[in-house]
Amino acid sequence: MSFVTGPLPQRLKIIHGFGAVAFGVKDSGFSFFLLIFYNQVLGMDAGTVSLALAAALVVDAFVDPILGNLSDRTYTRWGRRLPWLYAAALPLALAWAVLWNPTIDGTPGFWELLGIAVTVRVLLSACEVPSVSLLPEITQDYDERTTLFRYRYLFGWMGGLVMMLLAYTVFMPGSEGLLQAGGYSYFGIFGALLIFVSVVGSAIGQHKLVAHLPAHKPPPFTIRTAFSEIVDAFREKAFLIFALGGLAAYVSQGMTFSITNYLNIFVWQMSSVELVGYPVVLFLSVVMMFFVVGPMHRRWGKARTAAIGAIVSVILIATPFLLFLAGLWPEVGAPPEPGATGALAAVQTSTLLYFGFLLFANMFGIVMMISASSMIAEIVEAFQERSGRRAEGSFYAGNWFIQKCATGAGIFVTGQIIGLSQLPTNSAPGTVEQPVLASMILLYLGMSVALALFAAFWLARFPIGREDHEARLAALDSAARADIDAGATPP
Repeated sequence: MSFVTGPLPQRLKIIHGFGAVAFGVKDSGFSFFLLIFYNQVLGMDAGTVSLALAAALVVDAFVDPILGNLSDRTYTRWGRRLPWLYAAALPLALAWAVLWNPTIDGTPGFWELLGIAVTVRVLLSACEVPSVSLLPEITQDYDERTTLFRYRYLFGWMGGLVMMLLAYTVFMPGSEGLLQAGGYSYFGIFGALLIFVSVVGSAIGQHKLVAHLPAHKPPPFTIRTAFSEIVDAFREKAFLIFALGGLAAYVSQGMTFSITNYLNIFVWQMSSVELVGYPVVLFLSVVMMFFVVGPMHRRWGKARTAAIGAIVSVILIATPFLLFLAGLWPEVGAPPEPGATGALAAVQTSTLLYFGFLLFANMFGIVMMISASSMIAEIVEAFQERSGRRAEGSFYAGNWFIQKCATGAGIFVTGQIIGLSQLPTNSAPGTVEQPVLASMILLYLGMSVALALFAAFWLARFPIGREDHEARLAALDSAARADIDAGATPP
């Protein structure tokens, strides 16, 4: 039985979504700034940095099943999930601040970066896995689950974009600011405060609803059980199909996020004003997604919507780069069109046109990710029907396992793209030779197109639609009522 029946209160949607701000802060930092900070600012080799970050993700991925299983088996008067949120918030905030304030003299080494990156990611998982595992417990409704994911993505993106905007305007203003060490320290400290407020604030806001003893005391935790449940999850056909599509989507996301600042600075040669406009465009795309994804799900369902989002997104993001390489794009680095006034007077025609493509490309990309993430909630009931038990934490830990391994692979791929393109360390905007830029672009686009097609192929084959889900809920409810009538304890 879910915590809420019928429409969800607006306050609950906001409070639950607010918890994802911490994930957005982490995602923005790791994906957009950490590689360029440790590579171009602190002087570490790009391949070494990407290898350390990828290794941290893989280590974290193997910890997630343990955290998910522990969350499922937590038995307290505050429920299964809240104790994790309260316990992990402060250590996570402190570790995040240390990540951006390395105390190592000189250039950090592989093991120093790996150690702090693993610490941050494990503590973030101790918050995020229990938080997102609350979602299928809060409601069983097919559309309301999508609504909760919309709010989680909205707040997650807001957290990341706020940090990005502050990075470009306050902490590391201008393209040159991204290549200076000083602002990253304050970037880390402010992000730590935002992470703590997000995790604890969301937990307190949901406390009254979810803080009670679970209906049934779970069996004790064992390492073997934790990983056997993940293996069991992959035996679920729907989860296996999701995993194949999600794997490609997450690799693409990790690669795109980590290469973004390289493209913005060295290919599009964005000025300080234009870099500020970048997160604004991303935010507008998130707002547009908020109103688009619901109607798309109602018309095509989650599976087809995810496939459509993957294909349309990669077409839109590839177009500007292909036109640039073909010489059909407005001159990069040129002054704005004559007669431009206000903020547009400081923005290149090239950048404005690129932002137009980015607006819709990112919107469809998020539509794909929301559709895929929302599918997991339906798998929970499919597993319950087959096994007789619920395992939200294990399934979301399995999702995080896939996401982190894939995102780590995406960051690693970016490091190899930068290395293969032979971009010099400490490069200045406007000085990078065209063959270097062309190599970077073609390698990135080739991987993006291949991953998008693979993701669309598998996500479109997800076997649980609205009718299947509602029929399954009715069957589970009927079985539970029959057990009660027979004097048995429902599963």
